[in-house]
Amino acid sequence: MIRTERLTKYYGDFCALNELTIEIGKGQIFGYIGPNGAGKTTTIRILAALMKPTRGRAFVGDIEVTGNPRKTKEMVGYLPDFFGVYEGMRVYEYLDFFGAAFKIPKRERRGRVEEVLDVTGSTYMRDMFVEALSRGMKQRVGIARTLLHNPSVLLLDEPLSGLDPTARIEMKELMRKLGEMGKTIMVSSHILPELAAVCTTVGILDHGKLLAAGPVDKVMRGIRHTRVVALQVLTGAETTAEFLRQSAQQYGISNLEREGNAIHFEWNASEGQLADLLAVLVNKGHRVVSFQEVPISLEEAFMKLTGHKAQS
Repeated sequence: MIRTERLTKYYGDFCALNELTIEIGKGQIFGYIGPNGAGKTTTIRILAALMKPTRGRAFVGDIEVTGNPRKTKEMVGYLPDFFGVYEGMRVYEYLDFFGAAFKIPKRERRGRVEEVLDVTGSTYMRDMFVEALSRGMKQRVGIARTLLHNPSVLLLDEPLSGLDPTARIEMKELMRKLGEMGKTIMVSSHILPELAAVCTTVGILDHGKLLAAGPVDKVMRGIRHTRVVALQVLTGAETTAEFLRQSAQQYGISNLEREGNAIHFEWNASEGQLADLLAVLVNKGHRVVSFQEVPISLEEAFMKLTGHKAQS
């Protein structure tokens, strides 16, 4: 549903986007990750037909964005990181106003407004003044606005930024719900743990350059080349750790650390070899409470690829 080919954008001599090539399939939730200034908003504004690239091409569905911006805007719902509101306007009036801007016939607008309020869990806000809403409430109303013309693609620029923990949870649930409805979603953020939980695919961007993209698990596996195992024993942790140190060459163990009854180590091994090691430990009388691989986090992947300190 979204495709770019060597998409590039310069502001004067500054390259904000450097030959971006991505593909996002129908119904996917694509997490677009990068620090502030990485080029995320530039990408989204080009896809929303609000900005022209310096070179390269972008497609939404079968529509080339720069060649047919009007048709693109019919297919896309765009939520900027911050959007203006009109003072003295209630939520229902705000959505009705934008419904009119989308040229939804008046006889259909009331039903459509009620529908998007319901989808976004915003019905209770319908008579509240928009300027009095919290950041999280405004974000949900903003998504309701993007849904009015029933777009197939949603471009959400930093929708989690500035939200309290409860509002973040609610926003993630809403994104999952929209994905289940068949919407293709590109969501940008620098808040890494939240995106890992909700996205099916990710792209990591830094200084306008795409460093990695694809299904979340595939991107993670491509970054860490060894497996990290967490082992918890009931008693005798030092004895277990010493056995693993002595067996390090035999089993390919490295970087072993112990803290209390918890032991972590790296191991370049298969699932079968991990199972064999667990069996050996149990047979030798080590009282294993838990034994599991520690998956790489999106935050760790981001730091490894970019060298940036991840933000929270």
